[in-house]
Amino acid sequence: MKLQNRVAFITGASRGIGRSIALGLAREGCDIIVAARTTEVDPKLPGTIGDVAAEVEALGRRALAVRVDVRDEGEIERGVQAALDRFGRIDYLVNNAGALFWRPFVETPARRFDLVMGVNARGSFLCASHIAPAMIAQRYGHILSISPPIDLGGASTKVAYAMSKFAQTVMAHGLADELREHNVASNALWPATMVETNASHYWNIGSPGDWRHPAIMADAAVGILAKEPASFTGHALLDEDFLRAEGVTDFSPYRCDPAVEPPRRGFDFKLEIGKRGAKV
Repeated sequence: MKLQNRVAFITGASRGIGRSIALGLAREGCDIIVAARTTEVDPKLPGTIGDVAAEVEALGRRALAVRVDVRDEGEIERGVQAALDRFGRIDYLVNNAGALFWRPFVETPARRFDLVMGVNARGSFLCASHIAPAMIAQRYGHILSISPPIDLGGASTKVAYAMSKFAQTVMAHGLADELREHNVASNALWPATMVETNASHYWNIGSPGDWRHPAIMADAAVGILAKEPASFTGHALLDEDFLRAEGVTDFSPYRCDPAVEPPRRGFDFKLEIGKRGAKV
């Protein structure tokens, strides 16, 4: 197993990409802190921290479910302390919790700007700031932010969201330089195509021919976190490109529609979103 007896703190882990990464890491021997807001079942949006913790334990690994709203520094502090009390260390932080708002600039109210900046940018910063000291003390760690390579041409029609996600990537690069001497790596990872999530179904964003399974992000995350921190840091990666560099040549198993290879979009996508629908 590539990650035997390591410990990962994953935000936004109750569903979607976060859940997939949690289970992917657990299959490789990692214990998981499932950190997210959802503690009660919502029929409209399946997945709770307890559900994912149970799935991790079914794979033979230890799990801790902690309620964490990354906008609340107190909840982050309590979640990190609970993790350290239970496991004694945190080897990996996956900054996956995310807020979505895809609207043109003139249709973006301040409260929506504050939401995406608070969750995506500030939340990732706070999680890193509370977990990095433990990594520095143990002289080992990886911080992985789910954010895109910076593409200034990709901000149109989603300026607030782009600002918040690019801020995560700026942090990833900055932390790589600052933490390198402590044997702590920092990288960013983003899907090359659209990924099937509850959000893509709920908002009818695209169709199965546009999507890959979130397992591709999990496989890429495992590959990144399995590397020695000193040898692999300061990168902003697309999942497919990283896996190709690692020797993967067949991406058809990740297709949601087995007959269609999803188009690569990276962060340069345009969406027209109604109340319950979107065109890519």
